[in-house]
Amino acid sequence: MKLAMIGFGQAGGKIVDRFLEHDDRTGSGIVRAAVAVNSAKADLMGLERIPEENRVLIGQAEVNGHGVGADNELGAEIAENNVDEIQHAVDSIPTHEVDAFLIVAGMGGGTGSGGAPVLADHLKRIYTIPVYGLGVLPGADEGGIYTLNAARSFQTFVRETDNLLVFDNDSWRQTGESVEGSYDQINGEIVRRLAILFGAGEIREGEDVAESVVDSSEIINTLAGGGVSTIGFASEDVELESGGLLSRFTGGDEGAGLDTAETTNRITSLVRKATLGRLTLPCEVDGTERALLVLAGPSSYLNRKGIERGRTWLEDETGSMEVRGGDYPRQEPEVDAVVLLSGVTNVPRIKRLQEVAIEAQDRIDDIEAEREQNLETLVADEADELEPLF
Repeated sequence: MKLAMIGFGQAGGKIVDRFLEHDDRTGSGIVRAAVAVNSAKADLMGLERIPEENRVLIGQAEVNGHGVGADNELGAEIAENNVDEIQHAVDSIPTHEVDAFLIVAGMGGGTGSGGAPVLADHLKRIYTIPVYGLGVLPGADEGGIYTLNAARSFQTFVRETDNLLVFDNDSWRQTGESVEGSYDQINGEIVRRLAILFGAGEIREGEDVAESVVDSSEIINTLAGGGVSTIGFASEDVELESGGLLSRFTGGDEGAGLDTAETTNRITSLVRKATLGRLTLPCEVDGTERALLVLAGPSSYLNRKGIERGRTWLEDETGSMEVRGGDYPRQEPEVDAVVLLSGVTNVPRIKRLQEVAIEAQDRIDDIEAEREQNLETLVADEADELEPLF
């Protein structure tokens, strides 16, 4: 699947930059074109892979290249005012070679959380290809203003995109990690999952062809209907040496060859781990509207019976009649299972996010009212006998 990726804001730009690094390293070529949009000049200058001519600085008249300071209302306003500048960069994208747009943004800040929904609405009115979003939720410890931004951005972003894939920082931040280190690890996890999902079906010279191809239409049909999506992932190492075996995968002794029954069971187990393990957005999987299963790895280990059994299990677990699946042969020393759950609705994290945001909004209103009252009291108490200057 070929994507036009647009990183909006600091987090979005870094993730797209990381995706381009993956493309360069692996030759996958998933990102057909990449654009970065930001109101902070320093953030754009910190990117390494996105071409300089595709880095769009917006809001120079309003914030002079210094960012919007976590004010996502200002971020949305600046995006509206500068949409023609963004469109100029998008015009350079060969959209006839692209299957979809993917707008990537952190939802807790100002520029990305405010501007990404504006751009999604704009692109949907102009182009016929799908416009997807990838939104990254802030951690609960990042502060009330970021939670409030994320809640407001979420309800807008999901409405303006054809589907919103969500990544929750809270599920991935490790205790004791530096902020920079945790974000770097999180970005790597995002790219790892999306690279397998969107790379499935790509045929490169010298590699095997999948028995059951997962192409762009399978992904588009899974994401059709809108809503929120989450991605599950599980992996096991394999041996690629000549004459060697998948010792950890089959549990056999070296030289014994692959056991079909064992590989079937192990693939099914991987599918279960991917679905019931750590999703990009934790949720209850039952009630999922549509799902897609991709098994990636050396073709000799991609047991078709195991994939079919895993897909059947996924149908039972989600209650969905639209579960697609296939294999993605590639010469990597691991077998990976990626599960895309689309149209999830039972998401406690989003409900809690909205509750905390409402509490934060009420608290902000109370603080503002208290501040105005304290100021009036101060002026009245200390300067009651003075006349104001004007």
